Amino acid sequence: MLRSTILAASRNQRVERLVTYAPVSRGVVRRFVGGSDTAAAVDTARGLVADGLTVTLDHLGEDTTDLAHARTVVDAYLDLLGALERAGLAGRIGPLTARSEVSLKLSAIGQALPGDGEKIALEHARRICDEARRVGATVTLDMEDHTTTDSTLAILRDLRADFPETAAVLQAYLRRTQADCAELAGAGSRVRLCKGAYKEPSAVAYQKREDVDLSYVRCMNVLLAGAGYPMFATHDPRLIEIGVERAKFHGRALPDYEFQMLYGIRPDEQRRLAREGHTMRVYIPYGAQWYGYLMRRLAERPANLTFFGRALFSKG
Repeated sequence: MLRSTILAASRNQRVERLVTYAPVSRGVVRRFVGGSDTAAAVDTARGLVADGLTVTLDHLGEDTTDLAHARTVVDAYLDLLGALERAGLAGRIGPLTARSEVSLKLSAIGQALPGDGEKIALEHARRICDEARRVGATVTLDMEDHTTTDSTLAILRDLRADFPETAAVLQAYLRRTQADCAELAGAGSRVRLCKGAYKEPSAVAYQKREDVDLSYVRCMNVLLAGAGYPMFATHDPRLIEIGVERAKFHGRALPDYEFQMLYGIRPDEQRRLAREGHTMRVYIPYGAQWYGYLMRRLAERPANLTFFGRALFSKG
């Protein structure tokens, strides 16, 4: 019921205007969104990099329903990569890592279009990967709900033929993910492991928090035992502690894996990890369509209401 209400609010222009101009909303946006345009996003990234952090930027937009819109999203990413280069924020810091990267939802560049959607998304992703390589950045393909997992991984395989540095995202709450981790843990493979935020049926996803956490640790071990580059996206202090311990157990040096967190969530912890020598990457969503982004995140899992509220009033 709550999920339906949030989704309805995300499509209601009157509610959008009320939320957009409410004083508390401006605080939420500043805290969790890196800006409304490319220039603001780059400024946000510049400040984080100055604090010793690394960044990944996600361009927010409306649902892509036609080819022209998909091309507009591609152009936005090309503009962003050029701006990162001009700001001196691009460039590799290790064999498999870059100071700045971009996170890309294939649905935004045409994956869901009827007919040749996958082919369109692949060609668009190639353009973005090519520009990212030119400026010294990297690309991560975000994962969406479980119905797109096979399609996304198929596009990833095609991209890696020419751009092996392209990263995958795997979601620990899916029952299939441990097997996917084993398949993607090879040399040179970059994999971001997250818990997962979409509401999924029990047939494909663990429903209890403790089961998701146990799956996360199993997947963490598989990735650390492999020859790839694991990226652990979590704000959970216990999982971060386990990750550090498991990395030591598997003989991983600090440059051989990284942690990732959302912009605005536990910033003090982000800086602490960076000071201790960890690669700490901050996920920065940006763009004029921040309202839809926040509402969809809340609708995917209404418990996020508590999560964002707690983060808004917490410095760490």
